[in-house]
Amino acid sequence: MVNIIRDFFGKATAFVWDDDLRRLKGPHRATVFILRVTHMLFKELLGGQLNLRAMSLVYTTLLSIVPLLAVSFSVLKGFGYHERLESYLFGIMLEPLGPSGVEVTETIMGFVANVKVGMLGSLGFALLIYTVVALVQKIEAAFNFVWQIERLRSMSQRFSNYLSVITIGPVLVFSAVGVTATMLNTDIAQRLVAVEPFGTLMLYAGKLLPYLLICFAFTFIYILIPNTRVQFRAALVGGIIAGVLWKITGWGFAVFIASSVKYAAIYSSFAILILLLIWMYLSWLILLVGSQIAYFVQNPKFMTLHRVEFVLSNRLRERLALQIMYLVGYNHTHDREPWRLDQLIDYLDLPDEPVNRMVSVLVRTGLLMEINDDDGTTYLPVHDIDTVRLVDVLAAVRNAGESRYLSVDQLTPVRAVDELMSETRHAIETKLGERTLKDLILSDDSEPGSTRTLPVAGG
Repeated sequence: MVNIIRDFFGKATAFVWDDDLRRLKGPHRATVFILRVTHMLFKELLGGQLNLRAMSLVYTTLLSIVPLLAVSFSVLKGFGYHERLESYLFGIMLEPLGPSGVEVTETIMGFVANVKVGMLGSLGFALLIYTVVALVQKIEAAFNFVWQIERLRSMSQRFSNYLSVITIGPVLVFSAVGVTATMLNTDIAQRLVAVEPFGTLMLYAGKLLPYLLICFAFTFIYILIPNTRVQFRAALVGGIIAGVLWKITGWGFAVFIASSVKYAAIYSSFAILILLLIWMYLSWLILLVGSQIAYFVQNPKFMTLHRVEFVLSNRLRERLALQIMYLVGYNHTHDREPWRLDQLIDYLDLPDEPVNRMVSVLVRTGLLMEINDDDGTTYLPVHDIDTVRLVDVLAAVRNAGESRYLSVDQLTPVRAVDELMSETRHAIETKLGERTLKDLILSDDSEPGSTRTLPVAGG
C-alpha cells in the first residue's frame, strides 16, 4: 500500500513539474499551470510572507484611510461626485459587513467631513499628503515583494505617480459608472430592453457590471503599482481571479456575519472593529494573491517545486555587467534611443530583480546615469565610452556590496592568499590593458547576439 501511494505521488509530481510549461499546449498546459499555481500559492500562504504583508497593510490602511478619502473627496467635490462617495464606499468595500458596514461608513465619512484642508496650513497639508503617499508606498513594497523587486520608485516618481492615481483614479471610476448609467437610460437602451433576448442580456449585464468593474480595477492596480513592467494579459488574469475571489469571499463573509450573533455578545461594541479588521485582512490577502497569480502568468518558468532564489554567481555578475555596459554603450555610439530597464530585462532574458540589482550597482559606481521620464527609466553612460576601462567595470562589480562594515580589509591577512589575489588582479589588468568600452563595441560592429538582435531605436 505504501509503495502504491509513493508511486502515485511520484507520477503526479512528474506530471506537474517535469515538463517545461512553455512547450505544453491546450488542456494539458492549462491543467499543469493550474496545479502549479495552486501549489505555489499554498506554499506562499504557508510560508507566512503574504499573510504578514496583508496584516501590515491593514494597520497602514487604518492610519491612512481618512487622509486618503479626504484627498479624493476634495478632488471629487470639484467634479460633483462627492455626494456618491459614501454609497460607493459602502457598496464596493464595506457591504460584506452588513448593517455594521453602514455604521462604519458613516463614521469614516464623518471623519472625512471634519478634515478641513483649507485650515490645515502648509505643514498640516504636507503631512496629509505624506500620509497618503506612505500608504501607497507600503502597498508598492508589498507588491514588489510578490514580484521579487527590491527597489522602490524614486521620491519624485512616488509623488507624481501616486498622487495622480489617488486624484485622477476616483474621478475616472465615477465617470465610467456615470457614463454607463447614462447609456442604459437612453431611448435606444430602453427600446432594446423591451426586445428579447436583448432585455435578458442587459439584465444579466447589469448584474455582471460590478464584478467587471472590480476585476478591471484590480487589473489596473496590478499594472500600475509594482515597480516593474507587468503585461496586460498577466494583470488581467490576476485581476479576474482576484475579483471573483473577492466577491465570493465578501458574500461568504456577509453570510457568516448574518448567521453569527456570538461576536456581538462577546466583544460588545468592539465587534464592529474586529470584523472590520478581519475583512480588511482578507481583502488585502486576496489582492496580493491576485498579484502573485499575475507574476506566475508572466513568468511561468519560475514556477518550480522549490522557490527560486535569484542569487547571481560571480561569473554571471561580471558577464551581466559587461553586457549591460555594452548594450548601453552600443546604442549611445550608434545614436539610438537609450535603453529602458524593461527592454534590458526582455533582451537579456533574465528575471527583473537581478538585472535591476546590477543596473543599480552600475549607477552607484558612476558608470551609468539614470534618467526618469514619462516612458520609463532609461540609461546612458556617465563618461565618454572611450574613457571607461573594462578593468574598472569588472572592479566595480567585484567590489559591489563592500562597505566599511564588511570589506576585504577586515579579513585576517593570509600571505599566500594575498599574493594569489594580487597575481590574479595583475593578470586581469595585464590582459585587458587599457581596453575601453568603446574598444569592446568596435571590436564587432555587428548587432550584439548571434541569434537575437537589438531592438531598432531602443524599441
